[in-house]
Amino acid sequence: MSFTCKIDHDGLWLSVAFSRPLQIASWAVHRPGLVEAGQILWRKVNNSDLPLDVDPQVWLVKELSQRGALDAVTMLTSCDIGNYRVCEAQVEEAHVTAICTAGLSNAERVGARLDWGKDGWGTINLAVIIEQGLQQWALFEAMSIASEARTAAVYDADLKIATGRATGTGTDCIALAAPQGDASYAGLHTALGEAIGKAVYQATSQAVVLWKQSKFGQAF
Repeated sequence: MSFTCKIDHDGLWLSVAFSRPLQIASWAVHRPGLVEAGQILWRKVNNSDLPLDVDPQVWLVKELSQRGALDAVTMLTSCDIGNYRVCEAQVEEAHVTAICTAGLSNAERVGARLDWGKDGWGTINLAVIIEQGLQQWALFEAMSIASEARTAAVYDADLKIATGRATGTGTDCIALAAPQGDASYAGLHTALGEAIGKAVYQATSQAVVLWKQSKFGQAF
């Protein structure tokens, strides 16, 4: 392993810090796209943090500035980030770690929409760390496998909503990190694809179980 990572939960923040910058692909609120960064952060938010007249990106920049972490890829969620789950998978030479926080209060079934308003938004936020060095296009293929595994875990949780069985939420996010390298493939036929699927499916499933046991999950 050419880098190490440290996971830490501190109040409103959950962090995954790397010993050196990695390429990270995401659609996170802060530093989305394909960037180099030394850490991935979650920030728990409440309705009082983000009233309608507050731009969440501007607000988050201020929070990150106070933390000295403006370089971090950062996701937002209203779910209990203390219920994060970490799962690892090793398949042949491929090793993957998945860290997941889950809330499904604004669950959706793909291809349909419900009006959930502004209360109780949870979000499934995932960080996926791959030890193997990847070409950029393999990073995107790996992202598709992580998304597939997350969706499978939510579907298997059998959460019924008005439009059918939920497949995710309206605000899910994935941040996938890996060193730059020569590996060109990460599909379902590869050891890496299998490892991504195992780690993400297990972490998401475990986090969803915790949410279903919460007061929000029991309301469904």
